[in-house]
Amino acid sequence: MQASALPPDTPFASGAPRFTATAPDALTAWQQAFATRGASCAADVGGEFAVALDLPGGGHYLAVDRFAVHSLCFAVRGGRLHYATRADELASRLGIRELDTQALFDYLYHHCIPAPRTIYTGIQRLPAAHYALFQNGQLTVAPYWTPRFVEDAAPRVDALRDEFRSILRTAVQDRLTGDGKTACFLSGGTDSSTVCGLLRETTGQAPAGYSIGFEAEGYDEMAYARIAAKAYGADHHEYYVTPADLVAAIPDVAAHYDQPFGNSSAVPAFYCARKAREDGFTRLLAGDGGDELFGGNVRYAKERVFDVYSQIPAPLRAAVLDPLFLNPVTGSIPLLKKGSSYIRQARVPMPDRMQSYNLLDRLGLAQVFTPAFLSAVRVEAPREHQRATWAAGPREASLVNQMLAFDWRYTLAENDLPKVVGTTGLAGMDVSFPLLDTRLLDFSLKLPTSYKLRGLKLRWFFKEALRGFLPDEILTKKKHGFGLPFGPWAVKDAALNALATESLRGIAARGLVRTEFVDSLLNQRLKEHAGYYGEMVWILMMLEQWLRRHAPDWRLA
Repeated sequence: MQASALPPDTPFASGAPRFTATAPDALTAWQQAFATRGASCAADVGGEFAVALDLPGGGHYLAVDRFAVHSLCFAVRGGRLHYATRADELASRLGIRELDTQALFDYLYHHCIPAPRTIYTGIQRLPAAHYALFQNGQLTVAPYWTPRFVEDAAPRVDALRDEFRSILRTAVQDRLTGDGKTACFLSGGTDSSTVCGLLRETTGQAPAGYSIGFEAEGYDEMAYARIAAKAYGADHHEYYVTPADLVAAIPDVAAHYDQPFGNSSAVPAFYCARKAREDGFTRLLAGDGGDELFGGNVRYAKERVFDVYSQIPAPLRAAVLDPLFLNPVTGSIPLLKKGSSYIRQARVPMPDRMQSYNLLDRLGLAQVFTPAFLSAVRVEAPREHQRATWAAGPREASLVNQMLAFDWRYTLAENDLPKVVGTTGLAGMDVSFPLLDTRLLDFSLKLPTSYKLRGLKLRWFFKEALRGFLPDEILTKKKHGFGLPFGPWAVKDAALNALATESLRGIAARGLVRTEFVDSLLNQRLKEHAGYYGEMVWILMMLEQWLRRHAPDWRLA
């Protein structure tokens, strides 16, 4: 998400695209690919990339990789297509100052603004695995690739393990800098530990691993990072983030993004990257993607349990289960209460069921937002966006695979990857994601569903294939990552509490949220359940901090 150094609307090819044919440079390779295959040419290109081409006879072609590691924004003005890697850069160039009110609501719902919308009215962001073609004054935006799961009917674990390990080694090898200035994030989780171990295996040298810790009960994972570092003989660098670090970094981290972004682990990731940069490294390898390709998130098992209800014959559900559990009497009987709750949730269709615990829905929109803001937005728009994405996904695939493809868009492309790309960019570092290598993605598409989720056991094949390579303690640990104890710290630390308080007062003054809600959130709810309500404080605070840098005078009309 770094600002482009190129002149406006100049053709470019960024990232590390991998082509089937040779060419003197990436831009030439893209031109040859388009000449051969037209707008669908990006489907033949692997790796992480963004490209913008001038077409013969006029027009433009834009494309980003399957996970949108690299970003492209665009707008049509005066019969021309304008583009840039950042929405704020393009808005400044085109003189666009108006913010999209719907985008503000989308941010508060998702904690990010899913493509194609951006915070700026009239500017769009290219979604993952999409192209934009502008010819003869007409703009077409469409996917060039959609996942197709073709599960191996006769899998052989040994052969798959060897192929998997070979792809992993190649993916890491291809992402090393020639000067040896490549390090890795090391949270102590399965994915980052895998990358750290592969760095050792491919280079034959002690890998440099960077870890973040927190002096807060239930949040610190440093013990597991130390286990991985010891296993691979890593040059291990630890940094413990403090509340003072948050106060110092929050304004700059919030402002660095080209639109509001609310992933709270962005600040720890920034300190990790900055430390690596200070030590002379130029690139970090991140472990993002393993959960989403190989079935490692708890919700996959949870939704499989709910899906059991849909497998029960409809007549039996209607005649026996629903009357038994879905009535006022059942809801008051402790032994039957769980069954009632289960059926009510199971009856909610996907993907809406995954939003059952959305923070805004739990709090109540009318309790959070001003009437003026609610009247200016479509509150169903975020759900409609997700429903459309789900409907366009691989409908012939298993439920688990449908959820994986869904997460490639929302968890990775819209959230986790922008977090890492943005904060490493702020630290002056390059970053790459070996577990999202296109070859590894293709490999995951053929794995049987039972190899991803065996019963309720998460990422079974990934762990079995790396048994003996990963330490046993890491194979059996629960997923955590760089979780941030913002809520508990905001209650206890005066400076952090002051920053949060004046930020939320500021966002209330802009007319988005009710002053009464802010008072309740800060003075009561945060103290009652700091971890839960701290998330709401964070996303409101980061929005206000972004607005102060990019649109200080904005308020709801």
